[in-house]
Amino acid sequence: MAAKHHPTPLSGGDRKALSKELTKARAMTNIFAERASEKRAAGEALIREADDLACQSWNERMWADGSPIDPSPTIDQAINGGYAWLEIRCSRCKTPRSVDLAELPHAATTCVHDLASRLRCQKCARAGKRPPAELHQLAPRRRRYPGEDE
Repeated sequence: MAAKHHPTPLSGGDRKALSKELTKARAMTNIFAERASEKRAAGEALIREADDLACQSWNERMWADGSPIDPSPTIDQAINGGYAWLEIRCSRCKTPRSVDLAELPHAATTCVHDLASRLRCQKCARAGKRPPAELHQLAPRRRRYPGEDE
């Protein structure tokens, strides 16, 4: 966008007033830009906190009820809330595993509970079986299980 042209007034007093107003407008621009970035940062912190609370709530409901609970946070909300890992267990051989949510190909609105039918046990897949996974909880860091591949 081109800069706005302000015609220079003929009288000295008007020129000084125009100069003063332009300086004031430029100063206000900086103040508004700083306030906007502060408000945006505060809003993003609140959204991150809300995503964290949604993940904690879903984990508690999973612990209490024991099945994939709908509604669940989306994968992006879980990652934004600090829960980048999903702990699962094979429904056939009961082998636990941690899945990195960031590595999964997904749409931004994919809910965590929708992953139950998509995730498969690697151990059973080598044996020609394809049982679905049981979801356990969202976790902030990876849990290493015995016998798990690196």
